Amino acid sequence: MPLFPMDFTISEKMQTTLNLIRTFLAKEVDPLEQTFFRKPFRELLPELGLLRAKVKQMGLWGPQLPEELGGMGLSLVEHGLVSEALGRSSLGHYLFGCQAPDAGNIEILHMFGTEEQKERYLKPLAAGEIRSCFAMTEVNTAGSNPTLLESTAVKDGDEYVLNGHKWYTTGADGASFSIAMMVTNPKASPALRASMFIVPTDNPGFQLMRNIQIMGESGSDYFSHGEVMFQSCRIPKENLLGREGHGFRIAQERLGPGRIHHCMRWLGICSRAFDMLCERANERVITLDGRTLADNDAIQHKVAELYAEIQQARLSVLHAAWMIDNDGATKARDHIAAIKFSVAGTMQRVIDAALQIHGGLGMSDDTILAYLYRHERGARIYDGADEVHKSSLGKRILKDYAKGKR
Repeated sequence: MPLFPMDFTISEKMQTTLNLIRTFLAKEVDPLEQTFFRKPFRELLPELGLLRAKVKQMGLWGPQLPEELGGMGLSLVEHGLVSEALGRSSLGHYLFGCQAPDAGNIEILHMFGTEEQKERYLKPLAAGEIRSCFAMTEVNTAGSNPTLLESTAVKDGDEYVLNGHKWYTTGADGASFSIAMMVTNPKASPALRASMFIVPTDNPGFQLMRNIQIMGESGSDYFSHGEVMFQSCRIPKENLLGREGHGFRIAQERLGPGRIHHCMRWLGICSRAFDMLCERANERVITLDGRTLADNDAIQHKVAELYAEIQQARLSVLHAAWMIDNDGATKARDHIAAIKFSVAGTMQRVIDAALQIHGGLGMSDDTILAYLYRHERGARIYDGADEVHKSSLGKRILKDYAKGKR
């Protein structure tokens, strides 16, 4: 098995930044948590807008953005550390302008957009003045295999006509535009069949059918997942993003870093849930003589196991980020696939254990655990199901061994 170099040195400036973020979240954001559970997200927008303005004043907006777009210009390792800190709050990434799917859409607009597209869509999106959504997953085709896409974009003079049925289009409710992946040449090779398009959501051919109920919650605005229809949706040819037939290439540019961004956020969730687990174990008296859950061997073993697992996950994510920073996403492909399913599994086990130790309290919305249990279960499905990542990674590793490359 090959060995890989690594250097995760945290600068003094980065440590100061992390301390500022933690303090801001504790003082300004954590008190909003119960309101967040009980009110539609849309009703919180005025207050969240004020907090976003404070983040910008502190110079902490857009940790993943280059400086020319008004961001912090951090490396991926640095962004990983920031993202873990933000992940402790369900509002963290939104307030700091690094939430999905906007972060991924910003990335591909920056890489593949024309100057006109950047001026009209990228700049206001990066500034947090508007939101976007990403329409790829379809109702009737396997989400883990985008070569099966059925939605189409047919060229008609100076326009494209889009037709298709998409869902799990996160944040479609309230978004100003969608980036949609559509089949433009069904007879081409699978990798060249699809293209990306920018579709303003006020286009009469774009329809938000509903916000999908996720384990009983339909959500609103940014905190929602939409089912959308493209019905004879006409857009000018200038709304093609990148070259025709390059949709899969652009998707890979978006989804690779996107997966590691998710893992970074999940580490923050692990940290938050683990803290709650340990605090509850120490506080919860379970016998007349004052013994607590923390005195139980089974709880001690569980804490030790989860602590080790979280540390392993953190180092794996930082190493993958370091590889991307230094060698590029292509060479870090196996590392990205490995952390996608392993960190998602770690997060689920930590949340489940924390909820179990909280008992009935954990099942209620009096803590964040039930919310996390509902809304983070999808981590093992979106951006490629666990089984798909395991199969593709295992196949590549075995082929490399067969060829003597490892």
